[in-house]
Amino acid sequence: MVGIERAEEEYGRARKRPRSAWDVGPSKPEAQRALVPRNDGSGRHAASPPKREDDRDGHYVFNLGENLTPRYKILGKMGEGTFGRVLECWDRQTKEYVAIKVVRSIRKYRDAAMIEVDILQLLAKQDKGSSGCVQIRNWFDYRNHICIVFEKLGPSLFDFLKRNKYHPFPVDLVREIGRQLLESVAYMHELRLIHTDLKPENILLVSSEYVKLPGYKRGSTEEMQYRFLPKSSAIKLIDFGSTAFDNQNHSSIVSTRHYRAPEVILGLGWTYPCDMWSIGCILVELCSGEALFQTHENLEHLAMMERVLGPIPEHMVRRANRGAEKYFKRGAQLNWPEGAVSRESIRAVKKLDCLKDLAWRHVDSSRSSLVDLLHGLLKYDPSERFTARQALDHPFFRNPT
Repeated sequence: MVGIERAEEEYGRARKRPRSAWDVGPSKPEAQRALVPRNDGSGRHAASPPKREDDRDGHYVFNLGENLTPRYKILGKMGEGTFGRVLECWDRQTKEYVAIKVVRSIRKYRDAAMIEVDILQLLAKQDKGSSGCVQIRNWFDYRNHICIVFEKLGPSLFDFLKRNKYHPFPVDLVREIGRQLLESVAYMHELRLIHTDLKPENILLVSSEYVKLPGYKRGSTEEMQYRFLPKSSAIKLIDFGSTAFDNQNHSSIVSTRHYRAPEVILGLGWTYPCDMWSIGCILVELCSGEALFQTHENLEHLAMMERVLGPIPEHMVRRANRGAEKYFKRGAQLNWPEGAVSRESIRAVKKLDCLKDLAWRHVDSSRSSLVDLLHGLLKYDPSERFTARQALDHPFFRNPT
């Protein structure tokens, strides 16, 4: 599936991932509001732009202020990814701001976009208003680009962390975000859908509103550093381009590297529990400000897992596919550090703590219940991992202290 087997060097230890910056204020600048046409119904503002060639990567080429069909006026670019670009637009028909995903004019991305449209329509059809999944408003094919129209949301959790210099979220905010994320995933799983690419980039705050708090003084100049908190904890799950039905043929590799479950790396097959592993990784990241497994290579990834969670169960190692056998010595022992590609890799693994110490270092309250929840989400054996509904019934969510 598109978006899954991306070049892993993008996801190296330094997390130098190209992402849209979150540097906008909570409300629209008046100058930008002025771009919205005042006489939308006249047709004078609704002319299509001249036809242009796509760029060499198949992206749609546009100018700000142009139209994307007579209905939508382009106000700006919100982000860019493997699939294409997301544009902020003004919907002349509904008189509201929307986000439009403009997919590259390449067959595999167009095909994947049509699968995503089907998934989005299924999610919307069953939604009673509380699924926490982004809502599709419309879709159309424009100049060989599949365009999917969404409600406009705020920044992703990753963009918020980045803008906040990777300052961790308070545990109460992690609890509220985690509860909503689990509700969304439970809803998907009940529809027999597996997201397969859960990560902070694919979880968006509903609002861009935030509060600015004094943080700490830094350096000899005693310059005050500030930190930010979202005004609302409301989130929505996005990007269903890699979503799979449980009963369809599954590709061998799913999930972005940092959030990839051990059964995927070992080639054991995967289903709903791979989403739960990703959620465990996300909750750790929100509590600590850093990705739990900052790696781009399988053996190092498995070594990091063992450092944080203990040895990989022997029965899983014995069933590993031939591609994963090379990561182990006889007796199901991980070939580490002997198989490490560099000293830097060995150091990266050594600096990790066990899960309990890692969580306790960053969380002052709810420690024991949070650690227990994380252990349930990050079980090696997918059959032992919490389901979304089991996780929602955990004391961390039922009895906050």
